[in-house]
Amino acid sequence: MGTEIERKFLVAGDGWRREAAGPGVPLRQGYLAGGGGPEAPVVRVRLAGPRAFLTIKGPGLTTRAEFEYPIPVADAEAMLATLCAPPVLEKVRHRVEHAGLVWEVDVFGGHLAGLVLAEVELDSADQAVALPDWVGREVSGDPRYVNSNLARATAPPA
Repeated sequence: MGTEIERKFLVAGDGWRREAAGPGVPLRQGYLAGGGGPEAPVVRVRLAGPRAFLTIKGPGLTTRAEFEYPIPVADAEAMLATLCAPPVLEKVRHRVEHAGLVWEVDVFGGHLAGLVLAEVELDSADQAVALPDWVGREVSGDPRYVNSNLARATAPPA
């Protein structure tokens, strides 16, 4: 069983752009099931550049089961168009290395334009993390910032 352990933060400023590796990868993702809150598992379809994935995530906010499987791009496009409730999340993911960890900075578009979040995946829940100066308030425990909830939002959380 795969386990995801991550912390999530709002991004304060553009300082991360100096450290970003490349132009980023465009992502489109939608939800086939779940999204009823952090206690419910979710099933997600994601297009990530030229690749596609089906992901099942267990309940939780910072630590949860995660299973991810590659799927044909045409299947993902069909699921996003016909099975996922609109709107589909749109964002560009940038990889940023800082203090030995890889941060993923997501710049949202569409109905969430203006929202920028940074996530870092950890090996353990108590792992020490050196925070970059471009990281703002931590939102790991705030269910409004879970992607499945953001997909149902009409605008970025206040």
